[in-house]
Amino acid sequence: MLTRRQILYRAASGLGPVALTSLLHGKDPLEAKAPHHPAKAKACIFLTMEGGPSHIDTFDPKPKLDALHGKEFVRQSKFASAMESGQRYFVRTPFRFRQVGQAGLPMCEHFVHLAKVADELCLFRGAVAESPNHPTALYHLNTGNKFIGDPSMGAWAGYGLGTMNQNLPAYVVLPDQAFPQGGSANWGNGFLPAHYQGTPLRSQGAPVLDMRPPAGATVDTQREDLELLSALNRGHAAGHPHQRELEARIESYELAFRMQAEMPGVIDFDQEPAAVKELYGIGGKDTDAMGRRCLLARRLVERGVRFVQVYASGWDSHDYLDTAHAARIRGVDQPVAALIEDLRRLGLLESTVIVWGGEFGRSPDNGYRRGSTTWGRDHNPKAMTFWFAGGGVRRGAIVGATDELGAEAVEEVHPLRDIHVTLLHLLGLDDAKLTYFHAGRYRQLSQFGGQVIRPLLA
Repeated sequence: MLTRRQILYRAASGLGPVALTSLLHGKDPLEAKAPHHPAKAKACIFLTMEGGPSHIDTFDPKPKLDALHGKEFVRQSKFASAMESGQRYFVRTPFRFRQVGQAGLPMCEHFVHLAKVADELCLFRGAVAESPNHPTALYHLNTGNKFIGDPSMGAWAGYGLGTMNQNLPAYVVLPDQAFPQGGSANWGNGFLPAHYQGTPLRSQGAPVLDMRPPAGATVDTQREDLELLSALNRGHAAGHPHQRELEARIESYELAFRMQAEMPGVIDFDQEPAAVKELYGIGGKDTDAMGRRCLLARRLVERGVRFVQVYASGWDSHDYLDTAHAARIRGVDQPVAALIEDLRRLGLLESTVIVWGGEFGRSPDNGYRRGSTTWGRDHNPKAMTFWFAGGGVRRGAIVGATDELGAEAVEEVHPLRDIHVTLLHLLGLDDAKLTYFHAGRYRQLSQFGGQVIRPLLA
């Protein structure tokens, strides 16, 4: 007998139950899908420098600040918060720059290892964000919306392309010691089905808890348990077809079961030669944590994961810029360079696009007193540097420019939505076609459309 709820739903939806049955018993929603257009990149590794790395002190030197250092910055920064108001002073970079690689890319002295692979990089200096606040800026970087609730880039990539390995998630997140500001919403599925949300792996201890079955449990008994649970859940889902979360939970149990066979091998670094672990800086005081995340990112992409996001926190240098940024650069320099070199060695760099950047750049000034020894920089969403490598990107190039002080982007200026559209394009996806009907309209990562940044493409 039908319940009142079932009668009303069938009367209102018509083919709804048929569609639900097809969805529950048809194709895996994470099954690999054809891209919209041919593309070299099959996967993406997004190196997220949480806190806002200073473009002025990494890849975009501003010699004019040497003469202005310590002088009052008369024009009040329009990005300053109430706490940061008052007298402000220009701040020169405490670092030396040199040109590296055959292309002569400018790079801070502390990037020792990255300099060796500089000809694989394409620096983009024309990016602009919208928010000067960390949580909203991170949401904007990750989802295209400054406010919580929209799907992340990795979720859209999984929705558009699926995964090349049914035993692993399409989207994996490797946080630093703590989750970034804004938490797990940075890799959420938003209004997309829950299958597409990012799967975070722990930064300390075992990346995945309970990966091995308990004592006495066999593959056959686990399979029987899952089949019984699946039957019960699907019976419940048939009476509540509007509850997508249950459908995703059924799939998550299945994925977790399959991951037991695949994930232990992915996270087992004992399989890697000592020379490879040394290349990533594993075991080093400053580089071990990031080195492990970068090596794990390579192993995940190697096994068919579409989108891997690697976080490195601590870039919010409002003071002690000379020591704080130097420490962060040392922590990521060797692991990131090793990732590029290792992917190239394995023949995976051309099929993997790597992106490096944070939620905003830094200002050429700060609010500390004249003569201070604790100079730092404030938030600046109007000037920032990203770099790209692999996956159909130009090699050894600089695209865009900021003004002579590094305060604003002035050439090849593009909002973050254009970076999102470009990243999708490199993966073979058309932002205008990658849509999902929600709240009365078709939604997309760029929100209202954007353009591909053509000078970044090879």
